[in-house]
Amino acid sequence: MIPFVRLLLLCLFSLLAAAAGAQEDSEAWYEVEELNSGLGPAPQRLDRSTPRAAMRSFVNLTNAERFDWAAHLLNLSDLPPGEQAEDGPELAAMLASVIERRIWINWSGLSARPDAMIESETGNHPRAGETRRNLRIELVEVNGQAYEVRLARYKAGEDDAVWLFTPQTVEDVPGLFAEFGPRRFEQYLPQSLKARAGPLRAWEWIALPLYLVVLGLLLWGTNRSVMMLSGMAPRAFLRQAIDRAAMPLALMVTAFVAQLFLNLAVSFSGPVTNVVRPALVIIMVSGFGIAALRVVDAVLDRVTLRVVGDIDDTRSLEKRELYTSIFALRRIIVLFMVGFAIVYVLLRLNLFESIGMTLLASAGVLTVLLGIAGQAILGNILASLQIALAKPVRIGDSILFEGNWAYVESIYYTFIRLRTWDERRIVVPVRYFVSKPFENWSVKDARIYSTIRIVLDHSADIEELREKFIEFAKDRDGVIDHEKLCAYVSGQTSEGQEMSFYVMSPDPSSGWETEMELREAMLGYIRKHHPDWWPRERVAGEGGATGISFNDA
Repeated sequence: MIPFVRLLLLCLFSLLAAAAGAQEDSEAWYEVEELNSGLGPAPQRLDRSTPRAAMRSFVNLTNAERFDWAAHLLNLSDLPPGEQAEDGPELAAMLASVIERRIWINWSGLSARPDAMIESETGNHPRAGETRRNLRIELVEVNGQAYEVRLARYKAGEDDAVWLFTPQTVEDVPGLFAEFGPRRFEQYLPQSLKARAGPLRAWEWIALPLYLVVLGLLLWGTNRSVMMLSGMAPRAFLRQAIDRAAMPLALMVTAFVAQLFLNLAVSFSGPVTNVVRPALVIIMVSGFGIAALRVVDAVLDRVTLRVVGDIDDTRSLEKRELYTSIFALRRIIVLFMVGFAIVYVLLRLNLFESIGMTLLASAGVLTVLLGIAGQAILGNILASLQIALAKPVRIGDSILFEGNWAYVESIYYTFIRLRTWDERRIVVPVRYFVSKPFENWSVKDARIYSTIRIVLDHSADIEELREKFIEFAKDRDGVIDHEKLCAYVSGQTSEGQEMSFYVMSPDPSSGWETEMELREAMLGYIRKHHPDWWPRERVAGEGGATGISFNDA
């Protein structure tokens, strides 16, 4: 027992020592021998004490075109001291252009503390209280490769620690400038159009509406071209598929061209870029996904019509199961495509890290909110998948649900659509449907036993009616298994007797029609040959006299 306690205490002390070391390291800075010796002393008014102050100083200085001062906010340690004075201001100007045109600075996310400690008012941030010496401002992707713009804290000798752009960021500046810097046409613009007017430059206020108009015309033209192409398709289902996918394809093409135009021809400022680029990615992915889904729908509809045909319980069990499986396949495809689109957008926009941290920070709150808001939707989706796998009902099955005889017409993610015998449509949430009892008249086959009930007087001849019923039933096409035809007295009261006639039909639709026809035939026979068999009321009068009144049949 004692060795176990010693081992436990040793592990505990090791964890505490590791945590203390990590904390000490996080509170530290990067020790360097000297900082930007080729630039000379930094201006006294230059504030580099915190990440927010350093970024604000850099933006203000570059806006004032004091690139020589702004160079002191770059860690130029990878450059020889003799080149720092010449290359530093140029690199600062390039970085300022990249930040202006590509990066939307999250000022609230930049710490105003020298140690950049993570602060959380609610206290639920997983890294609350942690100090930092390295901050990422933005992750930028160029030609499939990621580049980071970072600030880090450095201390040279006895000088105060300062926040500067890292040497790796400085090294990446020329490449980022070539990708996101001013385009060639801007050289020919007058200086008045290059001046800032609010968050954008003057020429951008003119170019942005024109850009949107051109994209709108491209969207309309692409949609019309795809619609014209559909008319040239040799088969009807291909025309239907292209027609359905026309607008999503037009959106995808327009978003792709717009993104290509931004990469090659125009470089807008950060506020526009950070809104337009993610929107174009989302539109492109959504357009592709919706177009693909509509093509799949058209193909599945074609397969259904050729292999299965119209869906009702007259179709074989195999065909109804095939159609149900087709709908299940569609749901799986939709889930896969939605999941793929979400993952692609998150990867493309580099949102996994920030979203992951947010989820960790708000795990408890999000769990409760999602549990409340998504309970009905998730419950219906799971119930839909349960029906697709277990198949308690299939598309085309004839069921009796809450007093309604109907066919299962469609099974979607969140609801089931039922088609009643009189062509009404009942839409039922899937979770509600599976929680209620229902009769599936097509579980083994579609045959159904129909019952015809007629109330007659006690004097009616049961054997004669039984023979006539069997005679009428054998003449009907909707009657099968003639050996199962039967008729019995199923009830009796003081007013009369109830006689029930039983007949087997191949399916509920034929059974309903056969039941109506046989009831009419039996009533017609009684009305014509034995009207005295209708139920009668007997009333005892004074002196024991009995009066009889006939009910209307």
